[in-house]
Amino acid sequence: MTPRSVLISGAGVAGPTLAHWLARHGFRPTVVEKAADLRSSGNPVDVRGAAFPVVEAMGVLPRLRAAATSATGMLLLNAAGRPVARLPLPGGRAGAGRREVEVPRGDLAAVLYEAARGDAEFLFGDSIAALHQDGHGVDVTFDRAAPRRFDLVVGADGLHSHVRRLAFGPERDFVRPTGILVATLPLGEPADDPSEVHVHNAPGRLVCVHPSRGSAVAAFIFRRPDITAFDHHDTGLHKRIVTESHAGLGWRVPGLLDRVESTDALYFDAVSTVDLPSWSRGRITLLGDAASCVSLLGDGSSLAIAGAHTLAAALAEHPADPGTALARYEAAHRARVITKQRGIKRSAALLVPATRLGLATRNLAARLWPAGRS
Repeated sequence: MTPRSVLISGAGVAGPTLAHWLARHGFRPTVVEKAADLRSSGNPVDVRGAAFPVVEAMGVLPRLRAAATSATGMLLLNAAGRPVARLPLPGGRAGAGRREVEVPRGDLAAVLYEAARGDAEFLFGDSIAALHQDGHGVDVTFDRAAPRRFDLVVGADGLHSHVRRLAFGPERDFVRPTGILVATLPLGEPADDPSEVHVHNAPGRLVCVHPSRGSAVAAFIFRRPDITAFDHHDTGLHKRIVTESHAGLGWRVPGLLDRVESTDALYFDAVSTVDLPSWSRGRITLLGDAASCVSLLGDGSSLAIAGAHTLAAALAEHPADPGTALARYEAAHRARVITKQRGIKRSAALLVPATRLGLATRNLAARLWPAGRS
């Protein structure tokens, strides 16, 4: 049977992108998303590299430009709030002529969904309960919808992928925490300076306020190698970890920690990599963070978009041979992922220096950067 019906789990970034390209190639994509509607995260993400020509070809670049964040620079601050250095950020509005753009994640997901919705079926408020495959397809049981059979199933459902758990095994076998945690929350108000990201570091900790697109977002990125596992649904625990880890810091951190305590919109997770010997098992495959979460500097969305395009092209090239198609997809996209995985330690050293010496060295390098002097 030529694989024409494809079930995609996850309506974030990778899922709608894949649905769009599959529909262009004559497939019948269905996207199932456990959330009742589109997610609204304002966390800024980048679209660049191999993802940029993909969004150009989709015709959505003008909408992404219109939704771009306003930040054009990063201001490093000491504990008293005085500038240490300034660095340029090319992805914001001032980078409109460049082949990259930074947008709030919710806006990116909405734009990609609009590009796909006319040619794909979307099932919101539902999820996959069971998968049973044979050599010709996959029988899918849903939590709410009636059971259906698909020629292929794609897990594009993030770092804590449900499809990966069902088809490959428990998360602990494949997810590797880096020892760095991240928490973000919307502040619900404009930033003091809409053109700059304000960043304060202490050894092993970073706190920043990003202006996003009119409604600022606060972020905490910090080293806690002692925390190797936690309940992802225990918001109270997440808040305690953030507040305890940042107690005693200067700048505006005390006020931001008060906001952590009162918010009902805290995002919290471990920065992790996903390491699988193969991204596919039969007619079930993984995409985006579910297959290869690697990001610490906003590259996850770009990799998801590029990977979705690569997967759709491989399936279109080998419609009657999904095994060959999935192998071609993985070989091409793993080359991109490996490069990013190798850069995680370097990115962490720049973002969250572990020691006072490392922090001083990073700040000196920022001041010596051509645009870094305040």
